Amino acid sequence: MGHDDEAQLTAVEQPQHDIRRELEAAVAPIARSLDGRSFELQAPVDEPVQPGSYVSIETGGGAVLGQVVESRLDLREGPEVETTGTLGTYRTRVAYHVVGGRGVVLEDAAPFHEAPLRTAEPAEVGAYLDRTAPKRARLEIGHLAFAPDVSARLDAGGFGRHTFLCGQSGSGKSYALSVMLEQLLLDTDLRIVVLDPNSDFARLPETRDGADPEKAARWAERAQHMEVRRSGGTGAGRLHMRFFDLGARSRAAVAELDPLRDRDEYSALLNVIEREASGATVAELEESVRNPSPEEAALSLRIRNLGLLEWSIWSREDRESGLLERLGEDDWRALVVDLGSIQVERERAAVAEAVLAELWELRDRRRPTLCVIDEAHNVCPATTGEPLTALSTEHAVRIAGEGRKFGLHLLVSTQRPSKVHDNVLSQCDNLVLMRMNSAADIAHLTGLFSYAPASLIERSTVFRQGEALVAGGIVGHPTFVRVGGRISQEGGSDVPADWAADRGARAPEG
Repeated sequence: MGHDDEAQLTAVEQPQHDIRRELEAAVAPIARSLDGRSFELQAPVDEPVQPGSYVSIETGGGAVLGQVVESRLDLREGPEVETTGTLGTYRTRVAYHVVGGRGVVLEDAAPFHEAPLRTAEPAEVGAYLDRTAPKRARLEIGHLAFAPDVSARLDAGGFGRHTFLCGQSGSGKSYALSVMLEQLLLDTDLRIVVLDPNSDFARLPETRDGADPEKAARWAERAQHMEVRRSGGTGAGRLHMRFFDLGARSRAAVAELDPLRDRDEYSALLNVIEREASGATVAELEESVRNPSPEEAALSLRIRNLGLLEWSIWSREDRESGLLERLGEDDWRALVVDLGSIQVERERAAVAEAVLAELWELRDRRRPTLCVIDEAHNVCPATTGEPLTALSTEHAVRIAGEGRKFGLHLLVSTQRPSKVHDNVLSQCDNLVLMRMNSAADIAHLTGLFSYAPASLIERSTVFRQGEALVAGGIVGHPTFVRVGGRISQEGGSDVPADWAADRGARAPEG
Protein backbone atom coordinates (compact mmCIF):
# COMPACT_ATOMS: atom_id res chain seq x y z
CA MET A 1 0.00 0.00 0.00
CA GLY A 2 1.46 3.34 -1.04
CA HIS A 3 1.56 6.56 0.93
CA ASP A 4 -1.32 8.05 -1.15
CA ASP A 5 -3.49 5.04 -0.49
CA GLU A 6 -2.87 5.36 3.23
CA ALA A 7 -4.07 8.98 3.07
CA GLN A 8 -7.32 7.78 1.50
CA LEU A 9 -8.05 5.36 4.34
CA THR A 10 -10.16 6.34 7.32
CA ALA A 11 -10.08 4.59 10.73
CA VAL A 12 -12.26 1.48 10.88
CA GLU A 13 -14.03 2.63 14.01
CA GLN A 14 -15.50 5.74 12.34
CA PRO A 15 -18.91 4.84 10.76
CA GLN A 16 -19.44 5.75 7.15
CA HIS A 17 -22.53 7.83 7.85
CA ASP A 18 -20.53 10.06 10.21
CA ILE A 19 -17.95 10.63 7.51
CA ARG A 20 -20.72 11.37 5.03
CA ARG A 21 -22.21 13.98 7.36
CA GLU A 22 -18.83 15.65 7.84
CA LEU A 23 -18.25 15.79 4.11
CA GLU A 24 -21.70 17.22 3.43
CA ALA A 25 -21.32 19.84 6.17
CA ALA A 26 -17.93 20.87 4.77
CA VAL A 27 -19.33 21.81 1.34
CA ALA A 28 -18.73 25.50 0.72
CA PRO A 29 -21.77 27.43 -0.58
CA ILE A 30 -20.45 29.21 -3.66
CA ALA A 31 -21.64 30.54 -7.01
CA ARG A 32 -19.94 30.92 -10.38
CA SER A 33 -20.97 33.10 -13.32
CA LEU A 34 -19.42 33.55 -16.74
CA ASP A 35 -21.62 36.49 -17.75
CA GLY A 36 -22.78 38.18 -14.52
CA ARG A 37 -26.38 37.39 -15.40
CA SER A 38 -26.83 33.70 -14.65
CA PHE A 39 -24.95 31.52 -12.19
CA GLU A 40 -24.26 27.93 -11.20
CA LEU A 41 -24.21 27.09 -7.51
CA GLN A 42 -23.20 24.47 -5.01
CA ALA A 43 -24.33 24.37 -1.41
CA PRO A 44 -24.52 21.98 1.55
CA VAL A 45 -27.66 19.87 1.83
CA ASP A 46 -28.94 21.87 4.80
CA GLU A 47 -28.83 25.16 2.86
CA PRO A 48 -32.44 26.08 1.83
CA VAL A 49 -31.80 26.86 -1.85
CA GLN A 50 -35.17 25.85 -3.31
CA PRO A 51 -36.31 26.96 -6.78
CA GLY A 52 -37.68 30.49 -6.48
CA SER A 53 -35.74 31.33 -3.32
CA TYR A 54 -33.34 34.26 -2.99
CA VAL A 55 -29.60 34.23 -2.32
CA SER A 56 -27.00 36.88 -1.62
CA ILE A 57 -23.76 36.46 -3.60
CA GLU A 58 -20.54 38.19 -2.49
CA THR A 59 -18.90 39.18 -5.76
CA GLY A 60 -15.76 41.23 -6.13
CA GLY A 61 -17.93 44.30 -6.64
CA GLY A 62 -20.07 43.73 -3.55
CA ALA A 63 -23.13 41.67 -2.64
CA VAL A 64 -25.80 41.11 -5.30
CA LEU A 65 -29.19 39.44 -5.06
CA GLY A 66 -29.88 36.31 -7.06
CA GLN A 67 -32.80 33.95 -7.47
CA VAL A 68 -32.47 30.19 -7.62
CA VAL A 69 -34.22 28.77 -10.67
CA GLU A 70 -33.33 25.11 -10.32
CA SER A 71 -31.81 22.98 -7.56
CA ARG A 72 -30.96 19.29 -7.36
CA LEU A 73 -29.07 16.77 -5.25
CA ASP A 74 -25.74 15.75 -6.81
CA LEU A 75 -23.92 12.65 -5.60
CA ARG A 76 -20.13 12.97 -5.27
CA GLU A 77 -17.43 10.49 -4.45
CA GLY A 78 -15.55 10.97 -1.18
CA PRO A 79 -12.52 9.21 0.35
CA GLU A 80 -12.07 5.49 0.72
CA VAL A 81 -12.76 3.96 4.11
CA GLU A 82 -11.93 0.58 5.63
CA THR A 83 -14.98 -1.31 6.83
CA THR A 84 -15.23 -4.52 8.88
CA GLY A 85 -18.30 -6.67 8.40
CA THR A 86 -19.37 -10.34 8.33
CA LEU A 87 -17.30 -10.86 5.21
CA GLY A 88 -14.20 -9.43 6.80
CA THR A 89 -12.39 -6.14 6.32
CA TYR A 90 -12.73 -4.38 2.98
CA ARG A 91 -12.32 -0.92 1.47
CA THR A 92 -15.12 1.17 0.01
CA ARG A 93 -15.58 4.75 -1.14
CA VAL A 94 -17.97 7.09 0.71
CA ALA A 95 -20.48 8.96 -1.45
CA TYR A 96 -22.05 12.20 -0.23
CA HIS A 97 -24.60 14.71 -1.45
CA VAL A 98 -24.15 18.28 -2.59
CA VAL A 99 -26.89 20.70 -3.63
CA GLY A 100 -26.29 21.89 -7.16
CA GLY A 101 -28.32 24.24 -9.26
CA ARG A 102 -28.55 27.39 -11.28
CA GLY A 103 -30.13 30.79 -11.00
CA VAL A 104 -30.31 34.33 -12.31
CA VAL A 105 -28.57 37.44 -11.00
CA LEU A 106 -31.21 40.08 -10.33
CA GLU A 107 -28.78 43.02 -10.14
CA ASP A 108 -25.98 44.25 -12.36
CA ALA A 109 -22.79 42.28 -11.75
CA ALA A 110 -19.53 41.37 -13.44
CA PRO A 111 -18.64 37.70 -13.96
CA PHE A 112 -17.54 35.98 -10.74
CA HIS A 113 -15.94 32.69 -9.68
CA GLU A 114 -16.35 30.81 -6.39
CA ALA A 115 -18.19 33.74 -4.85
CA PRO A 116 -19.55 33.01 -1.36
CA LEU A 117 -23.30 32.46 -1.34
CA ARG A 118 -25.90 32.50 1.44
CA THR A 119 -29.67 32.65 1.81
CA ALA A 120 -30.82 36.27 1.46
CA GLU A 121 -32.48 37.96 4.42
CA PRO A 122 -36.07 39.17 3.90
CA ALA A 123 -34.91 42.76 4.47
CA GLU A 124 -32.45 42.44 1.58
CA VAL A 125 -35.19 41.14 -0.73
CA GLY A 126 -37.55 43.93 0.33
CA ALA A 127 -34.89 46.60 -0.23
CA TYR A 128 -34.20 45.25 -3.72
CA LEU A 129 -37.91 45.29 -4.63
CA ASP A 130 -38.25 48.87 -3.36
CA ARG A 131 -35.24 49.99 -5.42
CA THR A 132 -36.48 48.43 -8.63
CA ALA A 133 -40.24 49.07 -8.34
CA PRO A 134 -41.78 51.12 -11.19
CA LYS A 135 -43.27 54.52 -10.36
CA ARG A 136 -46.81 53.25 -10.72
CA ALA A 137 -49.48 51.84 -8.44
CA ARG A 138 -48.29 48.70 -6.65
CA LEU A 139 -51.04 46.25 -5.81
CA GLU A 140 -50.46 44.37 -2.57
CA ILE A 141 -51.85 40.84 -2.90
CA GLY A 142 -50.08 39.00 -0.07
CA HIS A 143 -46.51 38.08 0.88
CA LEU A 144 -43.50 36.51 -0.79
CA ALA A 145 -43.33 32.78 -0.19
CA PHE A 146 -39.53 32.89 0.36
CA ALA A 147 -39.51 36.17 2.30
CA PRO A 148 -42.70 36.09 4.41
CA ASP A 149 -42.07 39.51 5.94
CA VAL A 150 -42.07 41.14 2.50
CA SER A 151 -45.31 42.19 0.80
CA ALA A 152 -46.01 40.76 -2.64
CA ARG A 153 -46.92 43.66 -4.91
CA LEU A 154 -47.95 43.64 -8.54
CA ASP A 155 -47.21 46.42 -11.01
CA ALA A 156 -50.62 47.84 -11.93
CA GLY A 157 -49.30 48.90 -15.33
CA GLY A 158 -48.62 45.27 -16.15
CA PHE A 159 -52.35 44.66 -16.46
CA GLY A 160 -52.15 46.70 -19.64
CA ARG A 161 -51.16 43.33 -21.10
CA HIS A 162 -53.35 40.25 -21.03
CA THR A 163 -53.17 37.98 -17.98
CA PHE A 164 -53.73 34.25 -17.55
CA LEU A 165 -54.67 32.77 -14.16
CA CYS A 166 -54.98 29.03 -13.70
CA GLY A 167 -55.22 26.53 -10.89
CA GLN A 168 -57.06 23.32 -10.24
CA SER A 169 -60.14 23.11 -8.05
CA GLY A 170 -59.27 23.86 -4.43
CA SER A 171 -56.10 25.81 -5.26
CA GLY A 172 -57.60 29.16 -4.22
CA LYS A 173 -57.93 30.47 -7.78
CA SER A 174 -61.20 32.37 -7.35
CA TYR A 175 -60.05 33.82 -4.03
CA ALA A 176 -56.77 35.02 -5.56
CA LEU A 177 -58.64 36.54 -8.50
CA SER A 178 -60.86 38.46 -6.08
CA VAL A 179 -57.83 39.85 -4.25
CA MET A 180 -56.32 41.10 -7.52
CA LEU A 181 -59.57 42.69 -8.66
CA GLU A 182 -60.02 44.41 -5.30
CA GLN A 183 -56.59 45.99 -5.51
CA LEU A 184 -57.18 47.14 -9.08
CA LEU A 185 -60.46 48.77 -8.04
CA LEU A 186 -58.88 50.42 -4.99
CA ASP A 187 -55.69 51.75 -6.54
CA THR A 188 -56.36 52.31 -10.25
CA ASP A 189 -59.04 53.80 -12.52
CA LEU A 190 -59.33 50.67 -14.66
CA ARG A 191 -62.91 49.58 -15.36
CA ILE A 192 -63.63 45.89 -14.87
CA VAL A 193 -66.24 43.62 -16.47
CA VAL A 194 -66.50 40.12 -14.98
CA LEU A 195 -68.10 37.14 -16.72
CA ASP A 196 -68.88 35.15 -13.58
CA PRO A 197 -70.12 31.59 -14.29
CA ASN A 198 -70.08 30.37 -10.68
CA SER A 199 -71.44 33.47 -8.92
CA ASP A 200 -68.06 33.80 -7.16
CA PHE A 201 -68.19 37.60 -7.42
CA ALA A 202 -71.91 38.08 -6.86
CA ARG A 203 -71.18 39.83 -3.55
CA LEU A 204 -68.23 41.89 -4.73
CA PRO A 205 -69.67 45.27 -3.55
CA GLU A 206 -70.18 43.92 -0.01
CA THR A 207 -67.46 44.23 2.64
CA ARG A 208 -66.33 41.09 4.43
CA ASP A 209 -66.67 40.92 8.20
CA GLY A 210 -63.27 41.38 9.81
CA ALA A 211 -61.74 43.31 6.90
CA ASP A 212 -59.19 46.00 7.71
CA PRO A 213 -61.26 49.08 8.75
CA GLU A 214 -59.32 51.52 6.57
CA LYS A 215 -59.58 49.29 3.50
CA ALA A 216 -63.23 48.56 4.29
CA ALA A 217 -64.02 52.28 4.29
CA ARG A 218 -62.31 52.77 0.94
CA TRP A 219 -64.08 49.70 -0.42
CA ALA A 220 -67.49 51.00 0.63
CA GLU A 221 -66.78 54.16 -1.35
CA ARG A 222 -65.74 52.21 -4.45
CA ALA A 223 -68.76 49.90 -4.10
CA GLN A 224 -71.08 52.77 -4.96
CA HIS A 225 -69.89 52.38 -8.55
CA MET A 226 -70.09 48.59 -8.75
CA GLU A 227 -73.01 46.60 -10.13
CA VAL A 228 -73.93 42.93 -10.10
CA ARG A 229 -76.38 41.88 -12.83
CA ARG A 230 -78.15 38.57 -12.18
CA SER A 231 -81.07 36.66 -13.65
CA GLY A 232 -84.06 37.12 -11.38
CA GLY A 233 -82.67 40.36 -10.01
CA THR A 234 -84.71 43.52 -9.77
CA GLY A 235 -84.16 47.10 -10.86
CA ALA A 236 -80.55 47.92 -11.68
CA GLY A 237 -79.53 44.43 -10.60
CA ARG A 238 -81.53 42.61 -13.25
CA LEU A 239 -79.58 40.82 -15.99
CA HIS A 240 -81.46 41.34 -19.24
CA MET A 241 -80.94 42.51 -22.81
CA ARG A 242 -82.93 43.06 -25.99
CA PHE A 243 -82.77 40.50 -28.76
CA PHE A 244 -82.73 43.27 -31.34
CA ASP A 245 -79.61 44.80 -29.77
CA LEU A 246 -77.60 41.73 -30.65
CA GLY A 247 -75.42 41.74 -33.74
CA ALA A 248 -76.64 40.01 -36.89
CA ARG A 249 -74.42 36.95 -36.40
CA SER A 250 -75.39 36.74 -32.73
CA ARG A 251 -79.10 36.76 -33.53
CA ALA A 252 -78.64 34.02 -36.09
CA ALA A 253 -76.59 31.95 -33.65
CA VAL A 254 -79.26 32.30 -30.95
CA ALA A 255 -81.84 30.95 -33.40
CA GLU A 256 -79.36 28.34 -34.71
CA LEU A 257 -79.80 29.69 -38.24
CA ASP A 258 -77.33 29.31 -41.07
CA PRO A 259 -77.70 31.96 -43.84
CA LEU A 260 -77.21 29.34 -46.58
CA ARG A 261 -78.68 26.19 -45.10
CA ASP A 262 -81.73 28.01 -43.65
CA ARG A 263 -82.15 30.64 -46.36
CA ASP A 264 -85.89 31.22 -46.02
CA GLU A 265 -86.02 31.43 -42.24
CA TYR A 266 -82.86 33.55 -42.15
CA SER A 267 -84.45 35.98 -44.62
CA ALA A 268 -87.63 36.07 -42.53
CA LEU A 269 -85.54 36.97 -39.46
CA LEU A 270 -83.90 39.81 -41.39
CA ASN A 271 -87.35 41.13 -42.34
CA VAL A 272 -88.44 41.18 -38.69
CA ILE A 273 -85.21 42.92 -37.69
CA GLU A 274 -85.63 45.53 -40.42
CA ARG A 275 -89.20 46.28 -39.30
CA GLU A 276 -88.03 46.68 -35.72
CA ALA A 277 -85.17 48.95 -36.81
CA SER A 278 -87.61 51.13 -38.75
CA GLY A 279 -89.53 51.84 -35.56
CA ALA A 280 -92.15 49.10 -35.37
CA THR A 281 -93.42 48.60 -31.86
CA VAL A 282 -93.58 45.29 -30.06
CA ALA A 283 -97.37 45.27 -30.59
CA GLU A 284 -96.92 45.69 -34.35
CA LEU A 285 -94.35 42.90 -34.44
CA GLU A 286 -96.68 40.61 -32.52
CA GLU A 287 -99.45 41.41 -35.03
CA SER A 288 -97.18 40.38 -37.91
CA VAL A 289 -96.51 37.09 -36.16
CA ARG A 290 -100.24 36.42 -35.96
CA ASN A 291 -100.49 36.78 -39.74
CA PRO A 292 -97.18 35.38 -40.89
CA SER A 293 -95.83 34.57 -44.31
CA PRO A 294 -94.81 30.91 -44.82
CA GLU A 295 -91.20 31.81 -44.09
CA GLU A 296 -92.17 33.71 -40.94
CA ALA A 297 -94.35 30.79 -39.86
CA ALA A 298 -91.33 28.48 -40.15
CA LEU A 299 -89.23 30.98 -38.18
CA SER A 300 -91.93 31.22 -35.52
CA LEU A 301 -92.02 27.43 -35.22
CA ARG A 302 -88.24 27.32 -34.84
CA ILE A 303 -88.33 29.95 -32.09
CA ARG A 304 -91.06 28.07 -30.28
CA ASN A 305 -89.32 24.70 -30.56
CA LEU A 306 -86.05 26.17 -29.23
CA GLY A 307 -87.91 27.78 -26.33
CA LEU A 308 -86.31 31.16 -27.08
CA LEU A 309 -89.29 33.20 -25.90
CA GLU A 310 -89.00 31.64 -22.45
CA TRP A 311 -85.39 32.71 -21.93
CA SER A 312 -85.03 34.75 -18.77
CA ILE A 313 -82.51 37.17 -20.25
CA TRP A 314 -84.84 39.01 -22.64
CA SER A 315 -86.11 42.48 -21.84
CA ARG A 316 -89.90 42.28 -21.59
CA GLU A 317 -90.77 45.95 -21.99
CA ASP A 318 -90.61 47.93 -25.22
CA ARG A 319 -87.22 49.71 -25.54
CA GLU A 320 -86.29 48.60 -22.02
CA SER A 321 -82.64 49.43 -21.30
CA GLY A 322 -80.48 46.43 -20.52
CA LEU A 323 -76.99 45.04 -20.01
CA LEU A 324 -75.54 45.95 -23.41
CA GLU A 325 -76.65 49.59 -23.12
CA ARG A 326 -75.14 49.71 -19.64
CA LEU A 327 -71.75 48.63 -20.96
CA GLY A 328 -71.66 51.78 -23.06
CA GLU A 329 -72.29 54.14 -20.14
CA ASP A 330 -69.53 55.77 -18.11
CA ASP A 331 -70.70 55.91 -14.49
CA TRP A 332 -69.56 52.48 -13.29
CA ARG A 333 -66.23 50.93 -12.28
CA ALA A 334 -67.08 47.25 -11.98
CA LEU A 335 -69.86 45.32 -13.70
CA VAL A 336 -70.29 41.69 -12.64
CA VAL A 337 -72.34 39.60 -15.05
CA ASP A 338 -73.60 36.74 -12.86
CA LEU A 339 -73.83 33.96 -15.43
CA GLY A 340 -74.22 31.48 -12.60
CA SER A 341 -77.72 32.84 -11.96
CA ILE A 342 -78.86 31.70 -15.44
CA GLN A 343 -80.19 28.16 -15.54
CA VAL A 344 -80.10 27.49 -19.30
CA GLU A 345 -76.62 26.83 -20.71
CA ARG A 346 -77.34 28.41 -24.12
CA GLU A 347 -78.60 31.56 -22.37
CA ARG A 348 -75.30 31.81 -20.50
CA ALA A 349 -73.43 31.38 -23.79
CA ALA A 350 -75.58 34.07 -25.43
CA VAL A 351 -74.86 36.59 -22.66
CA ALA A 352 -71.11 35.90 -22.66
CA GLU A 353 -70.97 36.25 -26.43
CA ALA A 354 -73.03 39.45 -26.38
CA VAL A 355 -70.82 41.08 -23.74
CA LEU A 356 -67.61 40.33 -25.63
CA ALA A 357 -69.17 41.51 -28.90
CA GLU A 358 -70.36 44.75 -27.31
CA LEU A 359 -66.99 45.49 -25.72
CA TRP A 360 -65.42 45.13 -29.14
CA GLU A 361 -68.07 47.36 -30.71
CA LEU A 362 -67.23 50.03 -28.10
CA ARG A 363 -63.49 49.79 -28.71
CA ASP A 364 -63.17 53.14 -30.48
CA ARG A 365 -64.00 54.91 -27.22
CA ARG A 366 -60.60 53.70 -25.97
CA ARG A 367 -61.78 53.51 -22.38
CA PRO A 368 -59.32 51.23 -20.49
CA THR A 369 -61.34 48.16 -19.51
CA LEU A 370 -60.32 44.81 -18.07
CA CYS A 371 -62.55 41.94 -19.18
CA VAL A 372 -62.35 39.01 -16.75
CA ILE A 373 -63.38 35.67 -18.24
CA ASP A 374 -63.65 33.14 -15.43
CA GLU A 375 -63.86 29.44 -16.34
CA ALA A 376 -62.66 30.52 -19.76
CA HIS A 377 -62.72 26.96 -21.16
CA ASN A 378 -66.49 27.44 -21.42
CA VAL A 379 -66.34 30.84 -23.16
CA CYS A 380 -63.37 30.49 -25.51
CA PRO A 381 -62.59 26.76 -25.68
CA ALA A 382 -59.92 25.18 -27.83
CA THR A 383 -62.64 23.50 -29.91
CA THR A 384 -66.41 23.83 -30.08
CA GLY A 385 -69.30 23.04 -32.38
CA GLU A 386 -71.79 25.30 -30.60
CA PRO A 387 -72.51 28.45 -32.69
CA LEU A 388 -72.73 30.91 -29.77
CA THR A 389 -69.56 29.59 -28.15
CA ALA A 390 -67.78 29.67 -31.51
CA LEU A 391 -68.69 33.37 -31.77
CA SER A 392 -67.56 34.17 -28.22
CA THR A 393 -64.27 32.39 -28.94
CA GLU A 394 -63.85 34.50 -32.07
CA HIS A 395 -64.42 37.70 -30.06
CA ALA A 396 -61.98 36.63 -27.34
CA VAL A 397 -59.30 35.81 -29.91
CA ARG A 398 -59.82 39.19 -31.59
CA ILE A 399 -59.60 41.09 -28.29
CA ALA A 400 -56.50 39.07 -27.33
CA GLY A 401 -54.82 39.92 -30.62
CA GLU A 402 -55.92 43.53 -31.17
CA GLY A 403 -57.64 44.79 -28.02
CA ARG A 404 -54.66 46.36 -26.26
CA LYS A 405 -54.39 49.25 -28.71
CA PHE A 406 -58.00 50.10 -27.87
CA GLY A 407 -57.58 49.75 -24.12
CA LEU A 408 -59.26 46.34 -23.94
CA HIS A 409 -57.39 43.91 -21.71
CA LEU A 410 -58.18 40.31 -20.78
CA LEU A 411 -57.79 38.40 -17.54
CA VAL A 412 -58.52 34.79 -18.44
CA SER A 413 -59.02 32.24 -15.66
CA THR A 414 -59.48 28.47 -15.84
CA GLN A 415 -58.80 25.11 -14.22
CA ARG A 416 -57.83 23.50 -17.53
CA PRO A 417 -55.42 25.56 -19.65
CA SER A 418 -55.22 22.95 -22.39
CA LYS A 419 -58.96 23.43 -23.03
CA VAL A 420 -58.68 27.20 -23.65
CA HIS A 421 -58.04 28.43 -27.19
CA ASP A 422 -54.29 28.78 -27.81
CA ASN A 423 -54.75 32.07 -29.70
CA VAL A 424 -56.06 33.57 -26.46
CA LEU A 425 -53.42 32.08 -24.16
CA SER A 426 -50.50 32.85 -26.45
CA GLN A 427 -51.29 36.59 -26.21
CA CYS A 428 -51.12 36.60 -22.40
CA ASP A 429 -47.95 38.28 -21.16
CA ASN A 430 -48.73 37.66 -17.48
CA LEU A 431 -49.10 34.32 -15.73
CA VAL A 432 -50.55 33.61 -12.29
CA LEU A 433 -50.17 29.87 -11.71
CA MET A 434 -51.61 28.08 -8.69
CA ARG A 435 -51.60 24.38 -7.84
CA MET A 436 -51.75 22.12 -10.89
CA ASN A 437 -51.42 18.34 -10.83
CA SER A 438 -52.02 17.51 -14.47
CA ALA A 439 -48.74 16.70 -16.22
CA ALA A 440 -50.35 17.47 -19.58
CA ASP A 441 -51.47 20.93 -18.44
CA ILE A 442 -48.05 21.70 -16.97
CA ALA A 443 -46.36 20.70 -20.22
CA HIS A 444 -48.84 22.87 -22.12
CA LEU A 445 -48.08 25.88 -19.90
CA THR A 446 -44.33 25.35 -20.20
CA GLY A 447 -44.59 25.49 -23.97
CA LEU A 448 -46.75 28.63 -24.00
CA PHE A 449 -45.14 30.79 -21.29
CA SER A 450 -41.41 30.77 -21.97
CA TYR A 451 -40.86 33.83 -19.75
CA ALA A 452 -41.54 31.59 -16.73
CA PRO A 453 -38.78 28.96 -16.32
CA ALA A 454 -40.06 25.41 -16.72
CA SER A 455 -38.49 24.41 -13.41
CA LEU A 456 -40.61 27.02 -11.60
CA ILE A 457 -43.82 26.07 -13.41
CA GLU A 458 -43.24 22.45 -12.41
CA ARG A 459 -43.20 23.49 -8.75
CA SER A 460 -46.95 24.12 -8.99
CA THR A 461 -47.57 20.45 -8.23
CA VAL A 462 -46.49 21.02 -4.60
CA PHE A 463 -48.22 24.37 -4.00
CA ARG A 464 -50.47 24.67 -0.99
CA GLN A 465 -53.82 26.43 -1.20
CA GLY A 466 -53.29 30.14 -1.85
CA GLU A 467 -49.74 29.81 -3.17
CA ALA A 468 -48.92 30.98 -6.68
CA LEU A 469 -46.16 31.64 -9.18
CA VAL A 470 -46.51 35.10 -10.72
CA ALA A 471 -44.56 35.96 -13.87
CA GLY A 472 -44.61 38.51 -16.68
CA GLY A 473 -45.11 42.26 -16.82
CA ILE A 474 -46.94 42.47 -13.48
CA VAL A 475 -43.74 41.53 -11.59
CA GLY A 476 -40.08 42.28 -12.12
CA HIS A 477 -39.10 38.61 -12.05
CA PRO A 478 -40.94 35.27 -11.60
CA THR A 479 -42.10 35.33 -7.98
CA PHE A 480 -43.64 32.83 -5.58
CA VAL A 481 -46.35 34.44 -3.45
CA ARG A 482 -48.86 33.55 -0.75
CA VAL A 483 -52.14 35.35 -1.41
CA GLY A 484 -53.39 37.50 1.45
CA GLY A 485 -56.87 38.28 2.77
CA ARG A 486 -59.67 39.76 0.72
CA ILE A 487 -61.93 42.71 1.48
CA SER A 488 -65.17 41.75 -0.25
CA GLN A 489 -67.58 38.98 0.60
CA GLU A 490 -67.20 35.62 -1.09
CA GLY A 491 -69.98 34.76 -3.50
CA GLY A 492 -70.27 31.14 -4.58
CA SER A 493 -69.08 28.41 -2.25
CA ASP A 494 -68.31 24.71 -2.37
CA VAL A 495 -70.83 22.06 -1.33
CA PRO A 496 -70.47 21.40 2.43
CA ALA A 497 -68.33 18.35 3.15
CA ASP A 498 -70.15 17.26 6.30
CA TRP A 499 -71.29 14.16 4.40
CA ALA A 500 -67.77 12.83 5.08
CA ALA A 501 -68.12 13.02 8.86
CA ASP A 502 -67.75 9.79 10.83
CA ARG A 503 -71.26 8.84 11.86
CA GLY A 504 -70.48 5.26 12.79
CA ALA A 505 -70.65 5.91 16.53
CA ARG A 506 -73.87 7.87 16.24
CA ALA A 507 -77.08 6.03 17.10
CA PRO A 508 -79.72 6.19 14.37
CA GLU A 509 -82.58 8.52 15.01
CA GLY A 510 -86.20 7.41 15.27
